[in-house]
Amino acid sequence: MDKLVSVVVVTCGKNDYFISCLQSVNRQTHPFLDIILIDNSFDPAVSRRAQELCPSLRVHASSTNLFYCGSMNQGIAMSRGEFVLCLNDDVVLDDHFIGEALGGFLFSGDIGMVSGKVLRQDKKTVDSTGLFLSVWRTAMERGYGRPDHGQFGQEEVVFGVGGAVAFYRKKMLDQVKEAAGWFDPDFRIFNEDLDLAWRANRNGWRAYYIPSALAYHARGGSVRVDPGSARSFARQYLSDDLHADLIKNRYLAIIKNETFFGFVLHFVPMLVHDLCAWGYVVVFRPRVIGIFLARCHYLLSALRRRGASGSRATPGQRNT
Repeated sequence: MDKLVSVVVVTCGKNDYFISCLQSVNRQTHPFLDIILIDNSFDPAVSRRAQELCPSLRVHASSTNLFYCGSMNQGIAMSRGEFVLCLNDDVVLDDHFIGEALGGFLFSGDIGMVSGKVLRQDKKTVDSTGLFLSVWRTAMERGYGRPDHGQFGQEEVVFGVGGAVAFYRKKMLDQVKEAAGWFDPDFRIFNEDLDLAWRANRNGWRAYYIPSALAYHARGGSVRVDPGSARSFARQYLSDDLHADLIKNRYLAIIKNETFFGFVLHFVPMLVHDLCAWGYVVVFRPRVIGIFLARCHYLLSALRRRGASGSRATPGQRNT
């Protein structure tokens, strides 16, 4: 499949993850690549080192922290490819990842997202085999934290793709783009992948899982305190600031995308989830409450923008 693929890597320079990530991109057997680095490190040495590793690399060194959403919007705006692979810098790709994953787009013309099998760094533990919308109305990475015994060895349709290794058809991204960008910058980081997948599904696009496309992720490597990388119950390893975003962004995704019927159907599970989440915050992280309240204006903005992300088209309308 001789299609140009734009690879967008976002880095803050932490632990030099970007080096292994870019090296794995350079080793891809698929030859048609347009590689872009969004550098949020504020350290010129990071961009210089990245350019040495990959001379054809295009770099945008930001003077302010764009966070994940703003960074990816910048990278997608710079992209030239028919397909766009969005990567966290704490991801390493198998040499054949892009070539294998591209096959997922051939399954059907309405496939706008492709997920590979993403394992942890130990290559034994599942990180994600596709993104799903849980009954709690949270983002659920299928297989998260479970030993890999080949139980996810079947190609199949899934709900969406996890943001660490997110492969998109550019045509789909452009169709579901909002006024502020492909990713909603109000999310900053966390659940932006759920929001985009939800928007895509509402507009007739689907996602596909290709188990032969392998990648390895240091879960939380770029955002958690160091002892928390790849550990369960991620919330306790996040700063109060990011913890508040995690809560806020779930509400943003629900406000923007949930139907009235879906809200009624899932009200009880959502309530149970919120009682547990806020109970933990009240007891162990009370500072998060104040940060969350200061960001409630984002929820009001989402209410005003609800339904503004495009019509709910059928798959057959998407590629005529």
